[in-house]
Amino acid sequence: MPKMKTKSAAKKRFKKTATGKLIRAGAYKQHKLEKKHPKRRRHSRKNKMIAKADEAAIKVLVPYL
Repeated sequence: MPKMKTKSAAKKRFKKTATGKLIRAGAYKQHKLEKKHPKRRRHSRKNKMIAKADEAAIKVLVPYL
């Protein structure tokens, strides 16, 4: 059986932690930051965990992650 292809867009966006969970970057951090409160900007720096319901769909996109 041939190898499965990884979606290039997905491999740039998701990483796996040491325990095997998937993480992603937070949204709303690219532009128009002067309107956002400093606390909101600071909290959006952190990575977020992927929801359990979405993990199966992401593993299809990035099978070798």
